Amino acid sequence: MDIQLKRGILDVCVLTAIKSEDSYGYKIIKDLKPFIELSESTLYTILKRLEIANMLTVRTAEHGGRLRKYYHITDVGLKRIEDFKEEWKEIMSIYQFVTKEDNGDE
Repeated sequence: MDIQLKRGILDVCVLTAIKSEDSYGYKIIKDLKPFIELSESTLYTILKRLEIANMLTVRTAEHGGRLRKYYHITDVGLKRIEDFKEEWKEIMSIYQFVTKEDNGDE
């Protein structure tokens, strides 16, 4: 898969994982696991990129005697999810065009 396309998909997956409630790294990985395998190093790279792009904010809170970073989606992040849904329609249209001969459609 094209690395830029995959990066965009992973970004949207992470944003979607925190869309309904603030979350932290381990929980994000756990929530995504049924859909996509994501390493901690990849996740934290994505989270930093999304923070720099103002798609999420970070706050630190104590939990079980340790500090934990919680991530919160911003309006910019919510818009990115909506934009992705529109872009995906175009990607599916291209996919149907590319595979039409495979399906016997000519």
